[in-house]
Amino acid sequence: MPSSSFSFVSLYSKYIRRCFTSAGLWSQALSVDKDGETTMHFWGPRKVEAAQKPSLVLIHGFGPAAMWQWRRQVKFLAPHFNLYVPDLVFFGGSHTKSGERSEMFQAASVGKLLDKLEVEKFHVVGTSYGGMVAYNLAKMLGQERVQKVVIASSGVNMTMSSNTALVQSSEMESIDDLMLPTKPHQLRKLMSLSIYNPPPLVPDFMLKAFIDELYGENKKEKLELLKGITIGRNDTSNVSPLQQEVLIVWGEQDQIFPVQLAHELKEVISKNARLELIKETSHVPQMEKPGEFNNIILNFLQGSS
Repeated sequence: MPSSSFSFVSLYSKYIRRCFTSAGLWSQALSVDKDGETTMHFWGPRKVEAAQKPSLVLIHGFGPAAMWQWRRQVKFLAPHFNLYVPDLVFFGGSHTKSGERSEMFQAASVGKLLDKLEVEKFHVVGTSYGGMVAYNLAKMLGQERVQKVVIASSGVNMTMSSNTALVQSSEMESIDDLMLPTKPHQLRKLMSLSIYNPPPLVPDFMLKAFIDELYGENKKEKLELLKGITIGRNDTSNVSPLQQEVLIVWGEQDQIFPVQLAHELKEVISKNARLELIKETSHVPQMEKPGEFNNIILNFLQGSS
């Protein structure tokens, strides 16, 4: 029985890869610094249409690798943008010898990758943990390079009390057990908090297969990444405004980062910030209501400043 569930996960992974290749993207990895310390795996366009299309970077959240989190976006967005979909360090095929583990290090690594690819200007979309990375990338590179910013379901402005509330609602001993599940009941709890209508009665053997396939690699380093997040360590938020136009997209029933955080973030992150709430979705609106999510993103990115 476990082998059949593993086969299902492997087959679905192959299907997702075909979704990316059919969108005109291909998988590659590049060393992003001179000494070969950090290597970034990413999906990028087979043919860059610099004159015709702007560039867009999609940054995934904590959990499975990038292709699992952006499957429902790439085919829709590829006709409009040169898409770059990196795996953050210690996800997918990305890794580093550096001891750095913060979201700022992740942002700097993505920035180095885009430098290597000679992507001069781009928009960025980040979801959850990836929203924290996108925020820092926009701060680091400024509006001369990062044109518009989309932060989806991301507690960029969370505080220590936000973290405490999440652990309490999850009924776990620590945030590690929720974000890096090792047992079926932990993944089941993560699904119940992340998805508005989670699938019922998923058997333990199938959940275990997903855990082994999607959460098993680089476990030690991912635990270090969780501990390395600087956001949420203090009793007050330390968000400083971005100069770019910012769109905040959130599921109205998000149980990971409650929607109140979205309203508070709008007030502090940018004078040009917009907030779009998607009904009957929780923490992953890009998966739960991809059509609505995709249209919101596209309208914002293509709209005049």
